[in-house]
Amino acid sequence: MTPVGTDLADRVLGGWLGRIAGNMLGKPVEQGDHWTRDRIDRYLRQAEALPLTDYLPEPLSERDGLELRPEWRQCVRGHIHGSCRDDDVDYAILGLDLLETYGFGFSTEQVGDLWLLRLPYLQTFTAERAAYRNLANGLKPPLTATYDNPYQEWIGALIRADVYGWTCPGVPRHAASLARRDAVLSHTGNGVYGAMWAAALIAAAFTAPTARSALDTALTVIPASSRLARTVRRVLSLHETGLSWEDTLATLSEETAGLGWIHTIPNAAVLTAGLLYGDDDFTRTITLTVRGGLDTDSNGATAGSVAGVLCGAEAIPPQWKAPLEDTVRSAVFGFDGARISELAERTVRLAEAAG
Repeated sequence: MTPVGTDLADRVLGGWLGRIAGNMLGKPVEQGDHWTRDRIDRYLRQAEALPLTDYLPEPLSERDGLELRPEWRQCVRGHIHGSCRDDDVDYAILGLDLLETYGFGFSTEQVGDLWLLRLPYLQTFTAERAAYRNLANGLKPPLTATYDNPYQEWIGALIRADVYGWTCPGVPRHAASLARRDAVLSHTGNGVYGAMWAAALIAAAFTAPTARSALDTALTVIPASSRLARTVRRVLSLHETGLSWEDTLATLSEETAGLGWIHTIPNAAVLTAGLLYGDDDFTRTITLTVRGGLDTDSNGATAGSVAGVLCGAEAIPPQWKAPLEDTVRSAVFGFDGARISELAERTVRLAEAAG
């Protein structure tokens, strides 16, 4: 088991490093309708990379390379020099800028204002792109989330939630309320609950002794009758019976069939399973989560954030940290090439200012 960290600054840095490393790990196979659990593991077996303890190996053939995301050349072991640009990291940076600009009393309208100012339209996807288009056409929240937006319960709001957890250490309900204010710009229903749950999960990880404890706490901030809460509880109960990770995910895959690989519900199941079966070990947590398939880079990023907060940066194994070279690429104006350590320091200042 990875030891539990104690120092706030080390844990916040662990969250940033974990998010970026988990994102990079999952990026090459981020295409859930193609890169299924079985296909990912077959790729890893062919490369003799199971059990997975490092970034993905480079493809053995040109054909394998063509099936990976085109960014794979900057995301596989031996070829990583700083992080790739990705929306899973852009939104963490944008959230940091939001809190520095407007404080913890920010409004949903101000979230939209900052998107228009800092975020290029073509670096948004699904619900975020729909909301961005609505903002540009003069709509205000909550119409930005509901007008011509078929992606309202997809995973986008969940991936924007980390900074609210990092800046509310040990205060999951406050983290969830901040995440909700952000999420309603583009999402409704389980899409919003996913953001609240993720923010609370990360905030709880600062004081929880285990990932299971953080998961239990995070469930308290969303409606118990919501499909998200019922799905998370289902994973918890299957884990408690001693069912294997593979069989748990197979069961949940059947029960969430038809929702699509970017929907919040099936991805929350994969993420919850990764945290539980990861046994509070950083490497095992992020690798199991990515091997679970679906939105691999988003799930790997959130799992890495939770696991990184639980153990702290110092305890994250060096194969995950060193290739990042303390550098992040970002489409957010003014932040490309920023130091990960500086982003973490700014996050800690916000957390300390909030008390």
